[in-house]
Amino acid sequence: MDIEKLRLVLREFATERDWEQFHSPKNLAMALNVEAGELLEIFQWLTEKESLNPDEKVLANAGEELADIILYSIRLADRLGLDINSEVERKIEANAKKYPVDKAKGNAKKYNEF
Repeated sequence: MDIEKLRLVLREFATERDWEQFHSPKNLAMALNVEAGELLEIFQWLTEKESLNPDEKVLANAGEELADIILYSIRLADRLGLDINSEVERKIEANAKKYPVDKAKGNAKKYNEF
């Protein structure tokens, strides 16, 4: 399903349940942060090696939380009137400029530390 279709499905889902009243940008941003925290909790006590080779349960749980994060992100963009496709494209272009291959390759430094 593409992002535009997801946006419309989520809008309809919320409208059918009369949840628009709860889906303010503030509330959606808070919910998004909660879901990101739940994703973090899955990996919290894993070693680096375990996180690189997660078992089926970890993968399933991570998948659910990632889906929540993506869905809340799309819903928030919709409520703000943002075109998420355009925003993502713009961010990828900005990151390419901030992190040119010749400076960033194999380097974990932030762009202002090159």
